[in-house]
Amino acid sequence: MSPDPTALRDLAHDLGVSTEYWGWDGTLQDVADDTLLAVVTSLASPGRDITDDEDLARLRSEHGRAPWSRTVPPVTVLRTDQDSSVPVHVEHGTAVTAHLLLESGGRRDLEQVEDHTPPVELDGRLLGRARFRLPAGLPLGWHQLVASTADGRHEGDVVVTPETLTTHEPFAARRATGLQAQLYSVRSDRSWGLGDLADLRDLAAILGVHHGADFVLVNPLHASYPTPPVEPSPYLPVTRRFTSALYLRPEDVPEYRALPEQARQRLDLLRTEIEGWNTRVDRLERDDVLTAKIGALEELFAVPLTAGRRALLDAYRRREGKGLEDFALWCALAESLRGTPEEQQLAHLDEETVEQARGQLADRIEFHVWTQWLLDEQMGAAQAAAREAGMRIGIMHDLAVGVEQVGADAWRLRDVLARGATVGAPADQYNQQGQNWHQPPWHPEHLREASYRPWRDMLRTLMRHAGALRIDHVLGLFRLWWIPEGHEASDGAYVAYDHEAMIGILALEAERSGTLVIGEDLGTFEPWVRDHLVDRGILGTSILWFEADDEGSPLPPEHYRPLCLASVTTHDLPPTAGYLAGDHVTLRHELGLLERSLQEELATDAAGRERVLDVLRADGLLGPGAGIEDTVIALHRFLARTPSMLLGVSLVDCVGERRIQNQPGTDEEYPNWRIPLADAHERPVSIDDLATDPRTARLLAAVREEISSP
Repeated sequence: MSPDPTALRDLAHDLGVSTEYWGWDGTLQDVADDTLLAVVTSLASPGRDITDDEDLARLRSEHGRAPWSRTVPPVTVLRTDQDSSVPVHVEHGTAVTAHLLLESGGRRDLEQVEDHTPPVELDGRLLGRARFRLPAGLPLGWHQLVASTADGRHEGDVVVTPETLTTHEPFAARRATGLQAQLYSVRSDRSWGLGDLADLRDLAAILGVHHGADFVLVNPLHASYPTPPVEPSPYLPVTRRFTSALYLRPEDVPEYRALPEQARQRLDLLRTEIEGWNTRVDRLERDDVLTAKIGALEELFAVPLTAGRRALLDAYRRREGKGLEDFALWCALAESLRGTPEEQQLAHLDEETVEQARGQLADRIEFHVWTQWLLDEQMGAAQAAAREAGMRIGIMHDLAVGVEQVGADAWRLRDVLARGATVGAPADQYNQQGQNWHQPPWHPEHLREASYRPWRDMLRTLMRHAGALRIDHVLGLFRLWWIPEGHEASDGAYVAYDHEAMIGILALEAERSGTLVIGEDLGTFEPWVRDHLVDRGILGTSILWFEADDEGSPLPPEHYRPLCLASVTTHDLPPTAGYLAGDHVTLRHELGLLERSLQEELATDAAGRERVLDVLRADGLLGPGAGIEDTVIALHRFLARTPSMLLGVSLVDCVGERRIQNQPGTDEEYPNWRIPLADAHERPVSIDDLATDPRTARLLAAVREEISSP
């Protein structure tokens, strides 16, 4: 017998699962019962079937009584400007006291306040609820709540977050402009076939000194598999906390100077074998690049560290802690198992396999720890160069939505990730079949049980060398589209997260590190979400082609949001030259992603573009018969007239590139994330070219001129 739909929806509501949602076309959609049942099962009863009303009643009762099973909550997240309180569950009628141990080392005794919640019987015990005040004005940080009861001492975390981030305030008086680039696609004659952190250092220096840029936004640099084949999408990593070895420049490792001559020759030969790819414009090849770089790193790893260098490595290990050691262990295991019949073990690593690996693969674990340390050093060098070149922000890093289903985080964070579902997006006007990103979502309750420390630790590592951090699909901190296993991408449901906690911890870590935060808040969302982000000092994202008023007309520049990063295009659209030609519509037709005819889609798209261009013509920005380059410049001048705090210019628009980097909704049907940077004639563009490239200079000069004009 199937569970009663009404009871199922009641339980879904308790668990934060939406039973309906607004589609992109403005219609209210009901979530199918079988979808709802699968999502609820992943949340409340993973690995067990929910077959009848008794199961539903039991799960709903367990959920309601769960807080009473703990003396104190695992974590309480609050804002420093607000009064709050924390419940403490004790034997009914017994005494309890509570205090805070502050992160700084101090102590605050807490005042007990009234709580008239009736006692609850749980497992034969009558439990009462006491409540203690957490007053406004507590210092920012991660504090420890200690409750003393008749049966001992009980602890939980109290996280005090800022009322609002202040890191954006320096840009209120003078806006910031910068470049957006896919780092792997931007190469020099010193690269190893892909753009790397040394290229990022040089790119930032050139953009800062020659073009007055304040930041450079790059794709996520998260780690992929440590051995080929490499997943090309930077948004589908094996971990979001650590960095891919693809981005390391071997010659910049200090131990390179101490290499024996024979080892240096071997390293140089590895580079020679792939350096010809620095001028390829058809396709990027990650697999051979990774193989060559790992070979080079093994030569460097054999060089003994000086005492000073060893001390720096030790300091890095202490700072990153167990998360680093676990990631390095997983990398060593992945190397040893990938391509063998035992590779399937990576999806279900048991403790015996892990413990054996700690001993048998100790040297490779050390190698991967050492590699992450080098990447951290080169990341720091890139940010230092950016600031030295006059950039007010420097490197803007990008945080992906999630990770691969079989990877380091999927194993290391398995206790806080949900099983039986993946993350994606419902159907929209650009992906009418929906999207499945094949990534396991955070489990809201399990993440809370872990005091959000996995979220905090990841942010700390990412923000260490970031002037700014872009959060891809920031709406995922409020809710995520869960797709049950075996379901289509469009057949999912939204699951809510404690956004006050997720956003609060993000704000706390950003305030402490001095990191500007930008949320990619495009797509389907409720209006209050953007208001909440603004209140917390987190910038939004505006893409010119998507900005419209309530009637669907292009938004006038003066009506753009001040607290946002505005740009003409994004990596999920073609460069502006290609967009103006409708390349994205033609490509989606060729890939079978349209539900209407090509002619209808082209006509609709062209009409939308013309509405925007008509606004530019009316403002005197675009003359009759304007060519592609003049139109691109006019579009950026238009954006420069908005009050948006940050203005991003895509590097592909600077050089005239037309090919799209990523076509959402595809995998191998299109070479996503494998398009090298080239000009309008598909000739390679190197980082060194950007210092003197006239087209780049014209576009960026126009933006600076428009911003500085009264």
